[in-house]
Amino acid sequence: MAETTEFELVSPERLMFSAPAEMVVVPGSEGDFGAMPRHAPMLTALRPGVIDVYQDGKISDRIFVAGGFAEVTETRLTVLAEEAVKVSEIKQDDVSVRIKAAEQAVEDADSELARKGAQQALGVARAMQAALDQRVTH
Repeated sequence: MAETTEFELVSPERLMFSAPAEMVVVPGSEGDFGAMPRHAPMLTALRPGVIDVYQDGKISDRIFVAGGFAEVTETRLTVLAEEAVKVSEIKQDDVSVRIKAAEQAVEDADSELARKGAQQALGVARAMQAALDQRVTH
């Protein structure tokens, strides 16, 4: 049996995922990284993207996160996500509406702060579309 690390994903609403994993690939702000048993301790921000959870040598779960933070220790990975949804539960209609709303918000922004917030929301929506597109091709 392969060595595992404890993985927990917490969203604002609830503890979304808690299980041992052989490896978890996380979309860090500086690029994807794999957290495995005995990983060097670190704390990093997340960018919008997909977390891949590996069990029994293959991906067992895929979870989209809109951003947040990850803390890695030698025995545990904890992700605090701003928003999280299983990739299998993403619906194309919802993503399309979200992209259109964010594009409209960018156009309607009347300040630099509003524009930055709208552009961030658009980036999250486009990352969610990419996760959906990747799911369709697998």
